[in-house]
Amino acid sequence: MPTRSVPTERQRRLGAELRKLRLAAGVTTDYAAGLLGLDRTKISNMESGVRAITAERVRTLTSNYACMEPVYVDALVDMADSKESGWWEEYRGTLPSGLLDIAEVEWHAARVQTWQAVHLPGLLQSEDYARAVFGAGLPPMSRLEVELRVNNRLERQRVLERDKPLPYVGYIHEAALRMQFGGRQVTRAQLEYLCEVSTRENITLRVLTVECGAFPGAGHALLYAEGVVPQLDTVQLDSAHGPVFTHAEAQLAKYRMHLAWMSEVALPPEESREFIHSIAREL
Repeated sequence: MPTRSVPTERQRRLGAELRKLRLAAGVTTDYAAGLLGLDRTKISNMESGVRAITAERVRTLTSNYACMEPVYVDALVDMADSKESGWWEEYRGTLPSGLLDIAEVEWHAARVQTWQAVHLPGLLQSEDYARAVFGAGLPPMSRLEVELRVNNRLERQRVLERDKPLPYVGYIHEAALRMQFGGRQVTRAQLEYLCEVSTRENITLRVLTVECGAFPGAGHALLYAEGVVPQLDTVQLDSAHGPVFTHAEAQLAKYRMHLAWMSEVALPPEESREFIHSIAREL
């Protein structure tokens, strides 16, 4: 199979999982290459996501790596066997690949939880609010660049409305609710939209009020995408240079603790909805 110049986060993750399993089994790249009848460099390329791997080869490797978790193996096979292009591929070459990786991670997640301290959740942003957020970026983007990002952000919301909607939990700090991106009118409409969508069965919003005081983390935005099995969970963090993904077990454990803490101290869903309503009425 030909190599890829820029593998997606999902492709890199499949390779990383295969490498983790190989190392846990104490198997060398030479041995793995022999199992598949390939050159050892191709194994390295598969483990970095640069070279595609078939579902059959995934099963061959995992069985020889003594992986005894069938659900985990099936999930890896699905990652290798996914040949259909997602809607986000329409933006390939026009938007940074990291933005497309976020959409792909969300689309394949079993559940998503997010934490926002400044902006409101991307999956729930209105068109005007999203435009105001992107319009505030530095260096300034052209109108076309802003509109491409707005359209991409709105299309991400498909995951909440498809036949099997994504279960979503959003934790929002009170400060983010009071930030007036786009002015009072845009913010009011955005908050009212949050209240509306929070009544959907698959969407839960929880507010962390300023009275809660200090909170874990540095205040950066967090997206925790749960996989079919915990081994395939993924964390995405925002940064000035684009999204950062991590799946190291120590990092996953830390952010699980962050979200568990927020679940303990945030307002319940009904109280959160009323709190958002009260802020909207003040505008």
